[in-house]
Amino acid sequence: MLRLPAVSGRFYPSNPLELTALVRKYTNAAAHSPPIPVRACLVPHAGYMYSAHVTGAVLARIALPKKIIILGVRHHPGGEPMAILSSGAWRTPLGDAAIDEPLAAALREACPLLREDSVAHNPEHSLEVQLPFLQVLGPEFTFVPIALGTVHFEKLVSVGEAIAKVLAGREDVLLLTTSDLNHYEDDATTRVKDRKAIDQLLALDPRALYDTCRNERISMCGLGPAVAMLTALNALGVRRADLVKYATSADISGDRAAVVGYAGMIFS
Repeated sequence: MLRLPAVSGRFYPSNPLELTALVRKYTNAAAHSPPIPVRACLVPHAGYMYSAHVTGAVLARIALPKKIIILGVRHHPGGEPMAILSSGAWRTPLGDAAIDEPLAAALREACPLLREDSVAHNPEHSLEVQLPFLQVLGPEFTFVPIALGTVHFEKLVSVGEAIAKVLAGREDVLLLTTSDLNHYEDDATTRVKDRKAIDQLLALDPRALYDTCRNERISMCGLGPAVAMLTALNALGVRRADLVKYATSADISGDRAAVVGYAGMIFS
C-alpha cells in the first residue's frame, strides 16, 4: 500500500526544496554535537509554523537509528482504535518512506490488539508530519506507523508492554512518540496544566500521567501514545527523561486567549 500525504501544503510545505530548507532551519538552529543515542522521544505534531521548532530541537540532539516506531494519535473517528500498517510506504514531497515489515510483524505478533487498518491512518496528520524531518535527517530509514485512538489505560499498557518485548535487547530502534499538550485554553492556564503533565512524563510514570490528565482536565491529545511509551520505557529499564524545549502556539501567533502547548522530550 502507498499511503499518500494528507496534510502536505497545509501543515508543511508541499515544495520539496522549501520543505527541506525549513527542516534544516529548525534543526540547524538547535544542532547538538555530538548527537546522542536515546531510546525514545516525544515531539508535537501541529503545523510546522507553530511547533516544528520544538520538534527540531529534539531531533537535532538525537543520533537517529535506521529503524523507527512512530507512535501517534488517531484524531479522526474512522478506523481501528489501535491501528498499524505493516507493509508499503508513505509518500511525502521528499519521496517515499518504507514501512519496516519485519518490525511491524513482530509488533503485531506481540500485541494482537494492534489491527491492520489504513482507514485510521489515511487522514491522520500526527505521524505524517514527522516523516519529512526523518527523511532530511536520516535518509534510508524504515518505520512502523501506529495510531492509537483509545485512552483505555489497560489497553495502552498492553501496547507498551508489547513494544518493550520487541525492543528488549536491541537499541537500533527509536520509539518516536507524538503528542500536543493542552488545547485551546488561555496561555497562562495551559502552561500550568502542561507543567503538571510534563512532571509525570519526567517521572516516567504512566499511571500518574493518565490520572493527572484525567483529573486536571488536561487535553493532551497523545495521552494514549505517551502512556504506551512510558510503559515500554519502564519495562526496558529507562530511567532518564529530559525536557528539551517547551512552547505554546502563542509564542508564534501572539494570541494568548486560546493556545496549544508543545513539549519536546528525550528518554535515555
